[in-house]
Amino acid sequence: MGMYIHELKGPWMEHPFWRTKFVLKDPADLQKLQLSTLKEVVIDISLGLDVREVQTEEAHAPSDKEMALLELEGPAGLDDVWSPEPPEKPSQQATTLEAEREQAARVIASSRKAISSMFQDLRMGKAIEASAVMPIVDEISASVLRNTHALISLVRLKTVDDYTYMHSVAVCALMTALAKELKLSEDEVKQASLAGLMHDLGKAGIPLRILNKPGALTDNEFDVIRGHPKLGYDMLLQSNVTDPVTLDVCLHHHEKVDGSGYPDRLVGDQISVFAKMGAICDVYDAVTSTRAYKPAWEPGIALKRMASWTGHFDPVIFKAFVKSLGIYPIGTVVILKSGRLAVVTKQSPDSLLRPVVKAFFSTKSKMHIPVIELDLSKGMDEIIGNESPATWGVGNIDHLWSNH
Repeated sequence: MGMYIHELKGPWMEHPFWRTKFVLKDPADLQKLQLSTLKEVVIDISLGLDVREVQTEEAHAPSDKEMALLELEGPAGLDDVWSPEPPEKPSQQATTLEAEREQAARVIASSRKAISSMFQDLRMGKAIEASAVMPIVDEISASVLRNTHALISLVRLKTVDDYTYMHSVAVCALMTALAKELKLSEDEVKQASLAGLMHDLGKAGIPLRILNKPGALTDNEFDVIRGHPKLGYDMLLQSNVTDPVTLDVCLHHHEKVDGSGYPDRLVGDQISVFAKMGAICDVYDAVTSTRAYKPAWEPGIALKRMASWTGHFDPVIFKAFVKSLGIYPIGTVVILKSGRLAVVTKQSPDSLLRPVVKAFFSTKSKMHIPVIELDLSKGMDEIIGNESPATWGVGNIDHLWSNH
């Protein structure tokens, strides 16, 4: 939006516009372009926005000082990281999303208090008791094992002020779901859950003026931030935490498979499965959370962008991560073939591509419509892509999927 289209690269009969030069102002025109057979356009940066200006608005990822160089909308998509097999039948202890949501909200509230207290103790130089956090881990993982999506979706509603504490809860939950999808043993699921809760303890050793800085970090400030994995590792040792998975994930959750991560620039199989899991869960929660320096990304858009980051994540584990959440996680805004905007409210047990949604806006009339629930697995409509509600001037719609 805001680019000046100078030329549409293709035969005039293959594009839906009688004009070939215009400023892209109308979201409907953008949709027509994206749905057309055209592969390229030429833009005039003297008359409209440049590519760099558009990317700068979206390119900040929380695990690095600046990720604007990444091609956030690169050619790789989710077609390469999912398989169409239906998920396993739920266990006898499984509950419905509606039944688990209330319990999940209570778990989140109690966990927030406990994690906040733990971080405050660490900031004052006190050691922590690993045994004291195990009840929190058990509650979070039990909720996720009963229903994968209830707690994971609700914890996204954290505020900017809650981020440091609730990020630990979210990554704990995401690690549990991913470990379950990878069919790890019961003991390994517990290890993954504990590691997720403790992975960012080193942030307690970072000055708040840097940790909560709303603007760009200086090189020196970024060096301080990059020290948090080692700080957390040392804090765990001082607290007599000896679990090797927790120590490893804390130290190595910012490693990347191409060796460009930190602190040890590990490559490929030098990074453990658990650390690779931690890297994915950490980034996903960060980019789908509102931060002081960036708005939250829509969950489906986040997965699409993460899938395009070559060399960042292990592709096999990332594929399992997508399957654990669904290609369109709860809370994702999509545009339907009918031209309606809808938000995903439930996953379908039969297909990752056809969740249950609530349609709430018409892109044709550009108006809100009466909310209607659609089960796409029954052919009631079809998703044609992710969408940002802000593009259409739509405000907060969390209440449509969270009942919050």
